[in-house]
Amino acid sequence: MQFPKEMPILTFVYRFCLAAAILVHTVSCGRPPEKTSKTPAGEKKIGVLLLNHGSRSEQWRKKLLELEQRVTEELLAIEGVHDVETAFMEHARPSIADGLRAFDSEGCNDIVVIPVFLTIGTHMFDDIPTIIGLKTNPASIEKLRLANIERYIPNAKVHLTPPLDYSDLLKKNALRRTRALSVSPGQEGLLLVGYGSTTFDRQWTALFDKVGSSVANETGMTEYATAWCGHISRYRPDSTTAAVNRLLERKERAIVIPLLVSESRLFQTDIIGKGVEAIENHRKRVRYKPDAILPDPFLERWIVETVAGYAEASGGELPKQKKAP
Repeated sequence: MQFPKEMPILTFVYRFCLAAAILVHTVSCGRPPEKTSKTPAGEKKIGVLLLNHGSRSEQWRKKLLELEQRVTEELLAIEGVHDVETAFMEHARPSIADGLRAFDSEGCNDIVVIPVFLTIGTHMFDDIPTIIGLKTNPASIEKLRLANIERYIPNAKVHLTPPLDYSDLLKKNALRRTRALSVSPGQEGLLLVGYGSTTFDRQWTALFDKVGSSVANETGMTEYATAWCGHISRYRPDSTTAAVNRLLERKERAIVIPLLVSESRLFQTDIIGKGVEAIENHRKRVRYKPDAILPDPFLERWIVETVAGYAEASGGELPKQKKAP
């Protein structure tokens, strides 16, 4: 290295080091901070992530964000709970990685992830655990990468709770909505319409049979059936139409309940709604409201109780949850 002859060596070295330090400082200030705030040892600082599938439908996302608004005050009143966020697995932001990263930056030492999903499926079994760092299947990691879904392993300890079918809230929800449409239960049949799953068809069918049977027993209906509106039915209304027609062979009227977490024009109108409209004299023979599980007070109570159970548990572990009968 050469330096100007008129400049003393020590002066040159000093100025060189100073310039290098300024450059390093400037570069480091130009990128987001990587360190997280620290929480004192022994102090509980819990982040609650309300996780759902995500949708391009603004109407669909709106109901999930409203769910966060309705439970946040009660959740923050629980000792140790620091923050509540909503995250979408795909098709919308904030993403799961966004939510986890935010909790890390706030110094949370535990994160309770509550999946607002009906039951087990590929997302619950594989995708979500992989995204949050609880599973490391290389094939799943590559699948998520190709789908542009970011995987983020937080510094905080992550606790993934069961989906909604671990409580009886789906039975209560379907019962409330069925009673709102029913006129003469003895002459009516119930149709529950859900997204469905090819891989976990047995579990989905069992869940819907359990909910349908419970509602039928509570209302006095003697017939109930299930139809799918997701990829298993190729997003076509035919499944709904066929199921309604089978009920109408034995009953005067069909009550159609979409057992979907939220609502969008695609599912409630273009698929289920058109399936109903294909029924002859449907205005008289079918009662259908294009709504969804949300909003639901039982679901809100389930979320609060689940988080409270974790926060109060000794040893920082989620309490054992009993699956609904």
